Amino acid sequence: MHIISRLKLIDFWEKHPDAEVPLKIWFSRAKKAKWKGIGELKRDFPTADYVGNDRVVFNIKGNNYRLIVLVFFTGQKLFIRFVGTRAAYDKIDATTI
Repeated sequence: MHIISRLKLIDFWEKHPDAEVPLKIWFSRAKKAKWKGIGELKRDFPTADYVGNDRVVFNIKGNNYRLIVLVFFTGQKLFIRFVGTRAAYDKIDATTI
């Protein structure tokens, strides 16, 4: 998958250093993936949730952080829409961000 934009991850882990390794692991696994649908994605990330409107929420670092991506399986692209704490996640609408 082509992931846009890694910079959001870097900016986040610079503020939350404990998220760096888990986000790097997520990035590496997602970049190598060639998912054709949500079922294949969930095989690699069983705790990921499809929330609608082409958005998938990933739990990062034991659910301490959340990552929302906009997924286009046919184009093999992931657009990082949000990375944040659970408290910040609770204040947004994951389906529209």
